Amino acid sequence: MHYFVYILYSSKLDRYYIGSTENIDTRLREHLWNHRGFTAKAKDWTLKYSETFLGKNEAIKREFQIKKWKSRIRIEKLIDANS
Repeated sequence: MHYFVYILYSSKLDRYYIGSTENIDTRLREHLWNHRGFTAKAKDWTLKYSETFLGKNEAIKREFQIKKWKSRIRIEKLIDANS
């Protein structure tokens, strides 16, 4: 089974959200319609970036690596380099 790290963007909040999941489409729908927490603050999230991993542990490690950057510029460079 594949796992994904994804980056969402909300223009309303002008913020990025980083997460990991087994199914990006289902997870995005959850963020948009049936979610509590940070992403519930906006309903305009769009997928800007994703990476695929063979294992859940690798995806989670990558998710936390990106989150530790705490740098919008670095996240945007990652997105731009892969678009």
